Amino acid sequence: MTKKTIYITGASSGFGAACARRFAREGWRLVLTGRRRGHLERLRDELKADCQLLVQDVRDRERIAADLAALPEGFREIEVLVNNAGLALGMGPAPEADLDQWETMIDTNIKGLVYCTRLILPGMVARGRGHIVNIGSVAGNWPYPGGNVYGSSKAFVKQFSLNLRADLLGTGVRVSNVEPGLAETEFSLVRFGGDRDKADAVYDRTQPLTGEDIADIVFWLVSQPPHVNINRVEVMPVCQSCGPFAIHRRA
Repeated sequence: MTKKTIYITGASSGFGAACARRFAREGWRLVLTGRRRGHLERLRDELKADCQLLVQDVRDRERIAADLAALPEGFREIEVLVNNAGLALGMGPAPEADLDQWETMIDTNIKGLVYCTRLILPGMVARGRGHIVNIGSVAGNWPYPGGNVYGSSKAFVKQFSLNLRADLLGTGVRVSNVEPGLAETEFSLVRFGGDRDKADAVYDRTQPLTGEDIADIVFWLVSQPPHVNINRVEVMPVCQSCGPFAIHRRA
């Protein structure tokens, strides 16, 4: 059977690394991107799969285009794109938020995802097949204090996914948005600037989702028959649910 190629952004840890492991077990070729060369190289050595590493930041549009053009034969026909690279920074209220952090989230979660999609999508359309899997978040559906720009960026991912479906009607290219809830990866450690105590407190006395849980969902999505498109998957651990509306009462 001819091997298929999957392109995973943010593959150096978390959901991205878990997806790499899941698809490597199924014999896929991997194109793994991320900013941390050492993490990517250790993952490649662990997987022992057909693998290309692209050390890049998804915010760098020109670098992405150049790296895609330089992929060797056998890795250029990308069957699946997993737009996983993204982050949350800070949880302060909007009037006190760091504008640089807001800009970084917008550039990574929105612009980086758009760059990768636009550069890879024409090849899928030309071949009449392919699958874009975007990693959104429940934060794109449900607001919470301190979620401000992060949640808004994931709402963009949801709507962008749906609009891609509209544009791609009749092309054979599928689009799905996976929207995880509480999941234990490096996410909270990054959000709190490396503060391990704050990050650990997020998961204290819970059983959160894991990277492997999300990787299994991504693999299930792309394993559906070609005529089946799963538009959205919102997934939370059992220990998480939606809360009541907040009401401010005057003193």
